[in-house]
Amino acid sequence: MTQTQRILVTGATGTVGRQVVAELLDRGHEVRALTRDAAKASFPAGVEVVEGDLTAPEGLATALEGVTGLHLITFGGAAFSPLETGPRLLELARSAGVRRVTVLHGGGPTPLEDAVRADDGVDWTVLMPVEFMANALEWREGIVAAGEVREPFVDRLSAMVHEGDIGAVAAVALTQEGHGGQEYVITGPEVLTVGDKVKTIATAVGREIALVELTQQQALAQWRAEGLPEDVIDFLLEAYGNTPEVGRTVSGAVEKVTGRPARTFAQWAAEHADAFRGQS
Repeated sequence: MTQTQRILVTGATGTVGRQVVAELLDRGHEVRALTRDAAKASFPAGVEVVEGDLTAPEGLATALEGVTGLHLITFGGAAFSPLETGPRLLELARSAGVRRVTVLHGGGPTPLEDAVRADDGVDWTVLMPVEFMANALEWREGIVAAGEVREPFVDRLSAMVHEGDIGAVAAVALTQEGHGGQEYVITGPEVLTVGDKVKTIATAVGREIALVELTQQQALAQWRAEGLPEDVIDFLLEAYGNTPEVGRTVSGAVEKVTGRPARTFAQWAAEHADAFRGQS
């Protein structure tokens, strides 16, 4: 059994951060969650909440006291800009006795991840998840209101990952030996089309859901009407229209690191069925 350790989780209110917190608690570790506004944060019982901002590392010395592991994100501040404070954060972490660091990959090169990879004073692990299963929640409104999903490129493939499995891989890397200097591409156990996902959600909620395929021009109009910035739209066109091989290939990392199979989209859909029924 792994000895109880104290871990500092940054980005703790995010989709992945919450899962890292939950998994560490389930494994019997002490969790310290960093947030910029403790009054607005809500965490499970037993989590120590501390205020701090990764853009101002000098204020994090207290948060790092007694911590053996540190989970980092690559952006910070109100504008969610790429963090430039990586070297100082790592210096403070080493001084506090932190032994292991995980960093959530931000989709491309970032100054903080570069600093982590260059640091030989801690055992670092880069977490590189593909598409989150939680992204399917973007379909909730259309399913509840009209019983339909409207998407372009419906034959695109995705090895999408349960966000809880990202948290599980992070928790192991933060508390156990053997993961230093590794980067893990984290995927689910299967490759799915948009149609596969819609059918799976329909089964979970017990109702028919129509899949309406949009042309590229219709998708552009819809995204712009939703107020998406042009750089985000360009990213979506590339990611959906020309999904890279890494995003549509099962990696097996979850089972390799945690010792159990990755969770399926059917499991995720069952967990979130009420959301697609409009109940929560």
